[in-house]
Amino acid sequence: MNDVTHSPATAHRRPTPRLLAIMLYTRRSCFPPKRWAALLLPCAGALLFGLLSRAVDLTPDRAFANVAAEGIFSLVMPITALVIGDSVLGAEVRSGTFHFTWLTPTPRWQIVVGRWLAGSLVALVTIAPAAAVAAVIAGSSSSAGPAFVAAAVGSTAYIAIFIAVGCITRRTAAWSLALVFLVERLLGAALTGIAQLSPTWESRAIFVGLLDDPPNRLVREGIPQGGDAVVRLVIVTVVTLALAIWRMKRMRLSGAAD
Repeated sequence: MNDVTHSPATAHRRPTPRLLAIMLYTRRSCFPPKRWAALLLPCAGALLFGLLSRAVDLTPDRAFANVAAEGIFSLVMPITALVIGDSVLGAEVRSGTFHFTWLTPTPRWQIVVGRWLAGSLVALVTIAPAAAVAAVIAGSSSSAGPAFVAAAVGSTAYIAIFIAVGCITRRTAAWSLALVFLVERLLGAALTGIAQLSPTWESRAIFVGLLDDPPNRLVREGIPQGGDAVVRLVIVTVVTLALAIWRMKRMRLSGAAD
């Protein structure tokens, strides 16, 4: 009786880990060329903000700090993160294609974490570099590093929040916009307790805290700055991912949304 032989390539081939498979699938399925165009448009806006800061009658460092705080971290970063966060989950739930992932034996936590990691990697190659390049365009090269760190940490926190929103409601884009512009921008400007949990305000605090000589108007009392703000957003990210995992275990999927 002959033994079945296997080629060396077959013998050593191992299945792709589920978490990595989720990330690869998310990258291919959720980011078609049209979606990349929607991502690059606000990133181009970040570069324009860097160019705009040259028209401000201040030193390059202070001019870019003011423009970045109001334009990049309060407008460009949330919009870009919303596009990414909606792409990795909300859009698939609405279209009905999320069933293909849902019906696999993959644990729910791996689905949430894998999609968040895939979305975070997209943010790290789009909005974070755009914020750093905007600093260079503004003539404030010393601000490029703080801008990159602030945009990276803030956008990944936003993506976790938008994934949680996508697990709670199908109207991900509408509720996420309301969260950003009504809760964070309006209430966060008046209430420090909300600003302490806001990726917009905390990313600004990261940026300002990492600058050597930030404008006094950008330093907000009552919320952590610099590295402490990074820790605060990491906590927000972990908590919202835990909420998304808990909610995904209780999701009831139907057909595509009307």
